[in-house]
Amino acid sequence: MKLNAKDIETGFLYQTSDKHYRAVLAVKGDFLIYVASLGAVTLNLANPQEIMPFDNQPFKKCQIATFAKKDYQLFSANATQENIAIKHALNDKQLADITLQCNAKAAIATL
Repeated sequence: MKLNAKDIETGFLYQTSDKHYRAVLAVKGDFLIYVASLGAVTLNLANPQEIMPFDNQPFKKCQIATFAKKDYQLFSANATQENIAIKHALNDKQLADITLQCNAKAAIATL
């Protein structure tokens, strides 16, 4: 499943078809800053205190269209099969932690 550029938003987690995650940290115009997970992981997204798998991963800047071309999959946003989505909203603490882990604050400010 491919994403539409209009479906990509700041503060959301997207799961690729190979069970990697991508957290979008900022979007401006046709560009975005995101961080990709360490590897294929299983997250308990129902637990807001869950440690995100982005420890010391470098952030990436790319065009929204490039980001959207990756294969994504529907996943359980709240650990229940009834609530399946293409993206999962990160809470403020998770987003701040990920931004700190990948040292993206300055890049986000200049985007």
